[in-house]
Amino acid sequence: MSSPSQSRLRLPFLFLPVFAALALSACSQEKAEAPQVVRPVKVIEIARADNIRELHYAGAVRARTEMNLGFRVAGKITERLVDIGQRVKAGDPLARIDPTDYELAVNSAKASLDAAERQVETAQLARSRAEQLFAKNVSPKAQLEQAVLNYDQAVATRDTARSSLDQAKNQVRYAELRSDHNGIVTAVNADIGQVVGSGTPVLTVAVDGGKEVLIAVPETEIAQFKPGNAVEVRFWSSAKLVLEGKIREIAGSADPQSRTFAVRISLPDDPGVLLGMTAGIEATVEAGPQTVSLPLSALAQQDDRPIVWRVDRAEATVHAHPVEIAGFTDDGVRIAKGLEAGDMVVSAGTQFMTEGLKVKIGEQPGHETASTATGNGALLR
Repeated sequence: MSSPSQSRLRLPFLFLPVFAALALSACSQEKAEAPQVVRPVKVIEIARADNIRELHYAGAVRARTEMNLGFRVAGKITERLVDIGQRVKAGDPLARIDPTDYELAVNSAKASLDAAERQVETAQLARSRAEQLFAKNVSPKAQLEQAVLNYDQAVATRDTARSSLDQAKNQVRYAELRSDHNGIVTAVNADIGQVVGSGTPVLTVAVDGGKEVLIAVPETEIAQFKPGNAVEVRFWSSAKLVLEGKIREIAGSADPQSRTFAVRISLPDDPGVLLGMTAGIEATVEAGPQTVSLPLSALAQQDDRPIVWRVDRAEATVHAHPVEIAGFTDDGVRIAKGLEAGDMVVSAGTQFMTEGLKVKIGEQPGHETASTATGNGALLR
């Protein structure tokens, strides 16, 4: 039979398992109630891109038809009868060259024609006499045939001399330069005292009628221009003057020096539009294939494929999202597929991200907006 003192010694040992169970339960409860780690991150939001973009070019107003007029014969210019800006009508004289040599040629051609006509008269008399002698059986037929041949040759020589005279007279008329159409003189390329060759441009006349704007378009944008498309034309001279033009003509090849294509835009008739005015062309075109520009720090890799960490706004968690790379720039990467407007991705610290990690995306420095661009580069504004 145990004594009271021995019973008192057994009581602490009986309660030891109970105390241990209570201690373990308390540790588990503390671990379960420990707050989950939320990592603050720097994020970037994908901006919404426009479906259309505007192209702006500057050009000059010019006449649809311009004549570079020159003499049809060579000579020294003795008179210039018009100035730049002067209106001319069809048939008006514009300039003259020295006609002395051509007038002498006319006199020479006249003399040649007179001599040829005398030859015809002589040959005609010889033929008539040969015909009479042959009819009387006095001369042989060969003599008659020779007389007829001489007459035909004389007639041909006379006709040639007559043509030479007409040509010489034309050259005298060509010594005076006349306008072929109504228009306005826009340039003087040669002046009094200058010796010019046949066909050398002396004056430029802009023909009355339609006007157009000539612009130079780089090869990266020429595919956006089609004949017949409408464009908006504004003029530096007046902000209120706005016209709708139409693309009339596109050069078939680029300029070898500037590597641009000449595009001509027809304008409607308007008295406020004058030749030489500076015009601005605005054309609206569809945006090409778009890419998203991200900093290089936003790009990560998982299972040998590129990814970004996209933020779930509702759950405030991050998830790996595969993307397709279009290319790299000096300060970032261009994403072709995988991201849409409104998506938010982690732009720094991607090496610390794990699937489903809680992040803090409230107002913070570094909440940026990613830019979108077309496949040809930045938008023209």
